Amino acid sequence: MPITQALILTAGVGTRLRPLTQVRAKPAIPVAGEPMIIRILKYLRAQGVAGAVLNLHHRPETLTAVVGDGSDLGVRVRYSWEQPSILGSAGGPRHALPLLDGRALLIVNGDTLTDVRLDALERAHAQSGAKVTLALVPNTEFMRYGGVQLDSGGRVTGFVRRGAAAEGSYHYIGLQLVNRSVFEALPDHEPANTIGGLYDAMIAANPQAVAGFVTSTEFWDIGTVDDYWRMSDAFAARERRGAICGRPASIDPTAQITRSILWDDVEVGAGALVDRCIVTDGVRIAPGAVHRNEVLIANGFTDR
Repeated sequence: MPITQALILTAGVGTRLRPLTQVRAKPAIPVAGEPMIIRILKYLRAQGVAGAVLNLHHRPETLTAVVGDGSDLGVRVRYSWEQPSILGSAGGPRHALPLLDGRALLIVNGDTLTDVRLDALERAHAQSGAKVTLALVPNTEFMRYGGVQLDSGGRVTGFVRRGAAAEGSYHYIGLQLVNRSVFEALPDHEPANTIGGLYDAMIAANPQAVAGFVTSTEFWDIGTVDDYWRMSDAFAARERRGAICGRPASIDPTAQITRSILWDDVEVGAGALVDRCIVTDGVRIAPGAVHRNEVLIANGFTDR
């Protein structure tokens, strides 16, 4: 049956993306003026997904504020709350099971943009007979990313850390189909991870349990502030945007803003200069102020 529902993993703290994730949950961060989670939901809706569950932990109000019930996007959105503790990439799906339908669950990372064809992923999962099918691309940046190892039949044999050991491996790009029975066996409310935990144990018990779906698709992720710059620059160029502005900002016509990202409710005073900066929600830049190569947040913190 076609995939009609997805679990989007949006609970993460985003430690490596600080200070941006002090302001918003990572999936709520705007990419070329549009929150990443909205881009993900639009991608899913275009492929027939009409329902989504988001798991929430860190800065949940920043996600619910931009997504709501999903009706503006034609997607029914519900939320799985993980409080007081985050439950991890396996514990989170286990906790969300009562909100999810179907034998095979589509799970999507909330910090990755891609254009994988879901129907092709679904066919691969059905044909493999595996309990888990991971969407993969060749790991061309193995010094930066850990890797997934496959045998000649496309079965996952293990996971390796970034570095020389990951050369020739594959990179997991944040989409997977998982039989719900994989998570049903876990106790609820207990933290657990998939890669580096549950999936490793499954492979050790049954070498046929986890399969890879290798594709040449495009993908973008935001693990760090540098990653965010790369993604934002690429989407701004593709969508022909200039200075990247969120919703209503007050920018004095004499201010100079170059190569910068502006989030929501930003004010820039007369004669101010803002160059190669990320200006987060609610920041007020004083007249005549000069900011270069900084991250600005509303409590006055800057990071160069």
